[in-house]
Amino acid sequence: MSSSRPIGHGLRRDLALLDALASDEAQRAGGLGVVRLARITGREKSQVSRALQALAAEGVVERDPETLGYRLGWRLFSLVARTVEDRLVRTAEPVLHRLSAELEETGHLCVLRDEAVLTVLSVSGHSYRVHGWEGRGVPAHCTSAGRVLLLDATPDDLHIRFPAELTAGHAPRARTLPQLWAEIQRARRAGYAAVSEEFEAGLSGVSAPVRDFRGRVIAALNISAPSSRLPDLDRAGRATAAAAAAVSAQLGNPLPASGPHRIPT
Repeated sequence: MSSSRPIGHGLRRDLALLDALASDEAQRAGGLGVVRLARITGREKSQVSRALQALAAEGVVERDPETLGYRLGWRLFSLVARTVEDRLVRTAEPVLHRLSAELEETGHLCVLRDEAVLTVLSVSGHSYRVHGWEGRGVPAHCTSAGRVLLLDATPDDLHIRFPAELTAGHAPRARTLPQLWAEIQRARRAGYAAVSEEFEAGLSGVSAPVRDFRGRVIAALNISAPSSRLPDLDRAGRATAAAAAAVSAQLGNPLPASGPHRIPT
């Protein structure tokens, strides 16, 4: 019993360091030095230095070789990312089943990977998963999922992610970055994005954003089907937006995100 106390005490002190490195001050500065961390946590500089060295050795924090400041490390972010994605899938799956049953079409949970949309979960309206799209990446600019996944993007983000001319897709409405920006803002105003045969001939789809507790878009719920079976994109879009809002609420997000940036040129 006595041996567990110092372990627990050490863990609490390490967590205090991690809390400090996750603070707004640390984020603005790009990291904090040993002296500042010692002041924040009320510990001796030598103790803080040893603790940070041990955490850095495990990848939980990392040290900037130029500023010598510490910031949260790759291993911590990797653990958080895996946890968030697992929770996202578990939370979204039953909602996606209900949406698919309501619209009688296959539903997808999608995330953004660079300039592509990756499907991480596909379900039918029945009680089983379908795997035709899982793990498959498609262009973001000509898909409804891509446009809602880009709702938080700035004009600079678009210039970094995409070439000036957008050529992928069957008949995309967005062939330039300003046109893509216009489509993203259209999705922002509507609360969902809809495409009709832009990515693939005969295929239509609608998507709505899933937001985390910070209000950031982390995924999209999507319904895709042959255009002949999905004639009312507005109805499907509103149903998908309601389902995405339900998932977002379970992830701790109470409100939609903020307004748009300026259109890029």
